[in-house]
Amino acid sequence: MSVDNRRRRFGDRKEGRRLRTLPALNQFEPYIMIERSDSCNYFSGAVEITETDRWLRAKRQEGYKGLGMLHLFIAAYIRVLCQLPGLNRFVSGQRIYARNNIIINMMVKRGITVDAEETCAKVEFEPTDTIYDVYRKMNAAVEEIRSSDDSGTESTARMLMNMPRLILKLAVKVIKLFDYFDWLPSSLLGVSPFHGSMIITDLGSLGIGPIYHHIYNFGNLPVFLAFGAKRRAVELDRHGQPVEHKYVDYKVVCDERICDGNYYASAFKYLRYYLKNPGELERPPERVIEDID
Repeated sequence: MSVDNRRRRFGDRKEGRRLRTLPALNQFEPYIMIERSDSCNYFSGAVEITETDRWLRAKRQEGYKGLGMLHLFIAAYIRVLCQLPGLNRFVSGQRIYARNNIIINMMVKRGITVDAEETCAKVEFEPTDTIYDVYRKMNAAVEEIRSSDDSGTESTARMLMNMPRLILKLAVKVIKLFDYFDWLPSSLLGVSPFHGSMIITDLGSLGIGPIYHHIYNFGNLPVFLAFGAKRRAVELDRHGQPVEHKYVDYKVVCDERICDGNYYASAFKYLRYYLKNPGELERPPERVIEDID
């Protein structure tokens, strides 16, 4: 997905190609549900990770220090996109597009203190990436942020905040207008935390459960995924004996305009499967399915 061999046609955008064969009703929806706040769907799930946790511990003993649920959620999501590429669509300017690449956004704190500064990590992945590729790329991105004094996201925000309030309000309106018509420069898209395939937050690292986090009206992020801390639950097995299991809860807020409910349901089932079977993510997928035209 990071390399698109299709020739760019009139109506395509820098980040994706316009889907022209969608049913008319689907193409009409963005004119009724204009903002993402009009079209949010909310999904809550939990996955049993007793065996997954053992797998993670074994991999950390093999040398993959710090490998955790964050890497696993990202790798599983990328693998879902290989089977259901419609999840990597986005809506801009009342039109639906298939994204050319996979970009995962995540807010990263520069330190472990409460008042440490936060910035955005944007990492591009290949559809064939394994859990090891995700581990390497995410760790490299976080290390780069924490070892530098500034990032493109921070410097852009600082430049804007140097403007007087009224000028800044006008500038934001101009930016939104440029985004609508795909006039924003690639350099700005490359640092924007509001453009990408998905944004994820690890609330388990804060020791709390997941929240429903809104998706932004500005930009084109179609999915926000939050997962929480691991929890234990005692349940009865088939013989009526109490057994302790380990779970992770997660919540997803998604743009209903990019695909229908059945498509999302299939995607969540795939996600749960890969989270429970992380060994599947150790090798590339057998094939990558392309989105429709």
